Amino acid sequence: MSTLPERVAKLGFILPQPAKAVAAYIPFVITGNLVFISGQLPMENGKVAVTGLLGGGLGLGDGQKAARLCALNVLAQLDTATGGDAGRIERCVKLSGFVASASGFFDQPKVMNGASELMEQVFGETGKHARAAVGVNALPLNAAVEIEAIFALKA
Repeated sequence: MSTLPERVAKLGFILPQPAKAVAAYIPFVITGNLVFISGQLPMENGKVAVTGLLGGGLGLGDGQKAARLCALNVLAQLDTATGGDAGRIERCVKLSGFVASASGFFDQPKVMNGASELMEQVFGETGKHARAAVGVNALPLNAAVEIEAIFALKA
């Protein structure tokens, strides 16, 4: 069983350092066999890499890139939550995505495919998950996308 950083590297990405909480919350909570990961922004090299509104200057490709970056940050938190033991991960249960959207933008599900497809590439069949893709008018730090996640751990 390879580590999460190794799995991500095989796809041509680097698992980032997990982001620290910027307000009154913690990055993840483990209860029972579930890991709840707080909303992650499209951070790259310590900065929000994709800002603005989808359909208001940002295109679908920008949104998918932002979702993929969010997913990589989710995986960084998951790696910390499991102590670096990817063998503890049973499956990705759910991703909830918030997409900063201009009026008239309706492709939030297509934006979220950037994250969903990455989860399937990293975990195979157990990366398939339930999902929400919600359009919002603004996100913290003017981020284009924010994603929270739930993973199941092996008993």
